[in-house]
Amino acid sequence: MKKQIHNMHIVLKKIYNINKKFLIFNYLYLIFALLFSILMGRLLAFDYGKKRTGIAVSDPLKIIASGLTTVDTNKLFDFISDYIAKEDVDCFIVGFPTQLDNSAPSHSLPLIKEFIEKLSKKYPNIPIELEDEHFTSKIAVKTMIDGGLKKMQRRNKAMIDKISASIILRSYMDTKQN
Repeated sequence: MKKQIHNMHIVLKKIYNINKKFLIFNYLYLIFALLFSILMGRLLAFDYGKKRTGIAVSDPLKIIASGLTTVDTNKLFDFISDYIAKEDVDCFIVGFPTQLDNSAPSHSLPLIKEFIEKLSKKYPNIPIELEDEHFTSKIAVKTMIDGGLKKMQRRNKAMIDKISASIILRSYMDTKQN
């Protein structure tokens, strides 16, 4: 169904480009674009942690990655259930820790594997993709500095987790586009 809608979108876009002078095509294109965005699901990304989890989301067209929130990890599945009730989600993206030299696994790896297992059992129809989370917290802090946040604001670990989740999502989206 989504593929048919996507093909229809391409056809309408071609018609729109050919017949720009006809106002009706402008309206048809806008209506179809709105329908297309409603039918498309979002990507939901997690920077999973022992205490709290940063969450990021894509727009329905999967172009923009935005930090959504940070949730206490013990309330994470309640949040996911509430979010899925309101929005369609096509895929979960989970930040997965790896070591640069492939030596000893990260201390958070068992927790993340357990989270992935629970997530796949609770939502078997939503695929789960793993994305390398190397240095996302450091990149998040650098982003906060570049954004002009003061030192006290940069100590907000919830904000760092949310930005890290958006970096994980952006990295995943960039990988899938290439």
